[in-house]
Amino acid sequence: MAATSPAPTRAAAALTLAPHRRVHHVHMPSGRPCPCRSSAAPRRRTPRCRAKPTVKGVVDDDEDASRESEPERKEGEEDMTAMGTLPGWLRLDTVGMDILSIAAPAVLALAADPIAALVDTAFVGHIGPTELAAVGVSISVFNLVSKLFNVPLLNVTTSFVAEQQAVDDSYRGTGENNKFSEERKFLPAVTTSLALASGIGLMETLALIFGSGTLMDVIGIPVDSPVRIPAEQFLTFRAYGAPPIIVALAAQGAFRGLMDTKTPLYAIGVGNLVNAILDAIFVFPLGLGVRGAALATVTSEYVIACILLWKLNSKVVIFSGKIIGGGMIRYLKSGGLLIGRTIAVLLTMTLSTSLAAREGPVPMAGHQLCLQVWLTISLLNDALALAGQALLATEYTKRNYKQARMVLYRVLQIGGATGTALAIILFFGFGSFSSLFTDDPAVLGIAKSGVWFVAISQPINAAAFVVDGLYYGVSDFAYAAYSMFFAGAISSAFLLVAAPEFGLGGVWAGLILFMSLRAVAGLWRLGSKGGPWNSILSDTDLSDKL
Repeated sequence: MAATSPAPTRAAAALTLAPHRRVHHVHMPSGRPCPCRSSAAPRRRTPRCRAKPTVKGVVDDDEDASRESEPERKEGEEDMTAMGTLPGWLRLDTVGMDILSIAAPAVLALAADPIAALVDTAFVGHIGPTELAAVGVSISVFNLVSKLFNVPLLNVTTSFVAEQQAVDDSYRGTGENNKFSEERKFLPAVTTSLALASGIGLMETLALIFGSGTLMDVIGIPVDSPVRIPAEQFLTFRAYGAPPIIVALAAQGAFRGLMDTKTPLYAIGVGNLVNAILDAIFVFPLGLGVRGAALATVTSEYVIACILLWKLNSKVVIFSGKIIGGGMIRYLKSGGLLIGRTIAVLLTMTLSTSLAAREGPVPMAGHQLCLQVWLTISLLNDALALAGQALLATEYTKRNYKQARMVLYRVLQIGGATGTALAIILFFGFGSFSSLFTDDPAVLGIAKSGVWFVAISQPINAAAFVVDGLYYGVSDFAYAAYSMFFAGAISSAFLLVAAPEFGLGGVWAGLILFMSLRAVAGLWRLGSKGGPWNSILSDTDLSDKL
């Protein structure tokens, strides 16, 4: 297009790649006159000027999707409807297939971590019950410390990388810049994320090594307990794996922003295989016991981090002095909001577990079985959420609001269908499924009585998790945090009242209320078209689309 243009225009100048490869957001002047349009002529709708260079995938300001005319919108929606291959409201068009192609590898990658934990548990369990309990306590402490910072960084990185990827694609889409299409990209968000991850990982290591005794006191493991020494040993060795874990998560966030979920799956699969092999060598043949299990896990985490960094470096520049250029302040602000949000989730879930434990060992065992199934199934919804997040961030940054709406509708529709299918499967199959974990009739009786909690909550969980991904896709972090504070406070108050009165039924009802409030808050945000949703959902009715 640029080759046939009679003269350079302001639009072309604004999108010309600078001599250096630094990525900036695209600022397109609003109300640009077309070169072939007379400035004295009255404003009227005319055919698009053929001499005006355009950038594929970027919506011009004067054609802002928030101001689309009704005929244009209906025409676009009819085109996308015609692509559907399934009857009814769920159609696997191009957008739906994009969501599934990102979500499917992500599900396997998310499931790899619980599988690796099961492998460690299997090896340590053959050492003895004391060692098994020690490993369980240490893993809980490690996850509590690391999750507080790791998950927010992962989500923020995914959104920021997707945004800068969309801007970079806009530059490279112009004719004169196609020579850069095969070169590595420079996305400042990647450098900033990895720098933050390295610093946070080192702080987590120091905190876990020097604070292991204090952390054991906090969770109630006395000094004279037989679990105390092996638990501290495992936690101390495990602490050396904090830096590679968070660096790997930052790299995964970058790959997700690039909409590549297959590379993380490959890296995690190789790392878990290394972990299983080293467990078999360290735990018994070398006689390292609990320390051997920790050493095997840490080694596998370094393997995963190295593979991800190696693959990421082939796509983008990962080492650069332009850390501040990646928006360090924006990272810290957004990350701080999500850290607060994570604390609200952890406090609510911890309170529910504490109240369930007061019911006794058998009810607690049944509750734990239900809860683990409940959390494991949520991995499917997490995968849908990250697919929606990456796609929505890309289209929102390009200002392709029509396509962003389609991503929004499809991910909600697929999430609803997935949640309903899981509810039906678990309602009829949970009894047989729970027998795989225990043969104690009392525990099975408690677990089977919670089938309504596990099954009925699945559509609600799907909506809540998917909405989380949509928040992050448009960087609506403030509302995501404040709405979680509200949902956590209301649900915690309900738990404190209902659990003593109704036992496990009150605990399960409180957790369903917690997820329901999250889903309602998210759908209300979309329906009210507040914040960034005003641009995407302008002049549309969400309920009609769903």
